[in-house]
Amino acid sequence: MRNIALRLRYDGTAYHGWQVQKNDVTVAETVEDALYKLTGERVRLTGCGRTDAGVHALRYCANFKSEKCTIPAERMPLALNSRLPGDISCLAALDAPEDFNAILSCNKKEYTYRILNSRIPDPFERNAAYFYPAPLDLNVLKRAAEKFVGTHDFAAVRSVGTETKTTVRTVYWCEVERQGSVITMRVCADGFLYNMVRAITGTLIYCSEGKLDPEELPALLETRDRRLTGPTVPPQGLYLTRIWYDGPVGEMMSN
Repeated sequence: MRNIALRLRYDGTAYHGWQVQKNDVTVAETVEDALYKLTGERVRLTGCGRTDAGVHALRYCANFKSEKCTIPAERMPLALNSRLPGDISCLAALDAPEDFNAILSCNKKEYTYRILNSRIPDPFERNAAYFYPAPLDLNVLKRAAEKFVGTHDFAAVRSVGTETKTTVRTVYWCEVERQGSVITMRVCADGFLYNMVRAITGTLIYCSEGKLDPEELPALLETRDRRLTGPTVPPQGLYLTRIWYDGPVGEMMSN
């Protein structure tokens, strides 16, 4: 049996997230349907994470087990893309080790959140960034972002959703920069809680607005109280941008 890993990229605007659901169109379902048309075999994709409705991925990894697929891995992207809609693309594929699992084998991930910080909306950014017309203080955003780096209990910046054994995660970096009217926050961690990045972003915005002091954030994290931190910002500004694996899959995802 083959274990095939795919490197995907998608615009999540039209989808109700990655995970297959009963009544909504999702990215996983769409890719699985394309694989069925390609191979004649119903397969189950394992994704590297559950992106929410409207969230995008510049890099995404998924794998599936197949007994029937005979298409060489190097030909898989062209063959699969001919059956995928234009907002999902397969960039690469390879035959992964038998024990590879897109989510369990993942070492760390990076998410990026984009804010269009301008008085005037841009229609081309409508589904690609969070439009926030009030001025944001970049220095305050940076000071607040630094407080999330390290190993902490992040229960205060997660929404109720998928149950986890622990809400402790290690954040390797949380960085903010501005280019023109777009503010970008990048967060890399060994794992993420439900809506964690969007809640961190909302908390940074609260700090810029003067509703929270960046120096208060470590103590607020210790309370584990979601009510004390900032709001969960909209999904359209969020992107999965980097994923780290060992071995050949890691090489495929970094190219």
